[in-house]
Amino acid sequence: MKTEIRHAGSFAVARCHLEGNESLRVGAGAMYATSSGVQLRAKAEGGLLRSFARSALGGESMFTTRYTAPATGGWVDVAHHLPGDVQAAELQPGCALMLTRGAWIASGEGVEIATKWGGMSNLIGGEGGFLIRTEGEGAVVVGCYGAMDWIELAAGERVVVDAGHLVAYDETVQNNLRRAVEGKSIQTLKSGEGLVFEFTGPGRVLTQTRNPQALITHLTELLPFERA
Repeated sequence: MKTEIRHAGSFAVARCHLEGNESLRVGAGAMYATSSGVQLRAKAEGGLLRSFARSALGGESMFTTRYTAPATGGWVDVAHHLPGDVQAAELQPGCALMLTRGAWIASGEGVEIATKWGGMSNLIGGEGGFLIRTEGEGAVVVGCYGAMDWIELAAGERVVVDAGHLVAYDETVQNNLRRAVEGKSIQTLKSGEGLVFEFTGPGRVLTQTRNPQALITHLTELLPFERA
């Protein structure tokens, strides 16, 4: 599968080019166009129990749709549900990529997806506790809210990321959740920040420039006045 990113920026689209009889797995509602002859089939990937876990715990649809190109090949256009970047993340050999809720859009045939407990840090940090674990060979189409940034960490190198701005990270990266101002709750509140993740390399960390939870909070504050 080859991926072409179009309309990069706020309304990015990934066009996934498929060879003859090649398949692509896509999350519910992410596809908006395909070339002629592409066949689709909804399936509980990995079995009913694994699909239910992915839906109930990982924030993804219970059913994914498999798109298969005809013998002549074809393409499938996919996009994220929020305005922002879309990128095709190539998996590192022998290293899984951990995705936060709602970040997974699609993946090729050689990629396995499963739900994995990400630890109490993810639960407290607002990421839902459970993550989508992707591993194998090929690309994973990932979406975010706002612009997307990859941070490459060398062994022992650290970076601090606000909990609401995390998209994904390599499984080789260690993470620790803490207050934005270590040991000082009042200073954390004064700074306007809450909890942050401290990541230690080696590996990659993927971030988004906008916080989806902040959008929800903003809209919730406005809606009562709009109804009045």
